[in-house]
Amino acid sequence: MLYLLLAAILCGIDQLFKFWVVRTIPLDGYVELIPGFVGLTHIRNTGMAFSMLSEHTWLLATVSGVVALLLIWLILKGKLTGWEKMALALVLGGDVGNLIDRVFLGYVVDMINPEFVRFAVFNLADSFIDVGAVLFCVLYIVRSFREERAKRTSAPKEESHDGDADGN
Repeated sequence: MLYLLLAAILCGIDQLFKFWVVRTIPLDGYVELIPGFVGLTHIRNTGMAFSMLSEHTWLLATVSGVVALLLIWLILKGKLTGWEKMALALVLGGDVGNLIDRVFLGYVVDMINPEFVRFAVFNLADSFIDVGAVLFCVLYIVRSFREERAKRTSAPKEESHDGDADGN
């Protein structure tokens, strides 16, 4: 339950930040935060990353809803470590934050505009999803290597039969 609470808090932070941006920055408006590094640009994104599938908001919302249910199930029933559950809670919080936008607005509010590199404008939910997904992958790979190493070191060693000249 703690991990679902974390997801809900992250979703709430995302929604509050989006609400603030919508109320403070006009659509397509820009506010510089750190000159040459990052600013805020209020945009509407009907698609996903890099505006892909922008004409299929309903499909993205459906997939996002299914992913949310799967993540909840994994967090509650999956044989995962606490850190892995925390990583999935990040993904869940971001997924639900964007799902709320798609269902109630028909688009996702994006605002974080990195200036130091040519990149898409994104939001906090996207950041939670990316950080959580990368963290989960790293944790899963590390756990898999540890489990494999533990299997090799705890497996009974086969006795060596050199045999003698008679083959016995």
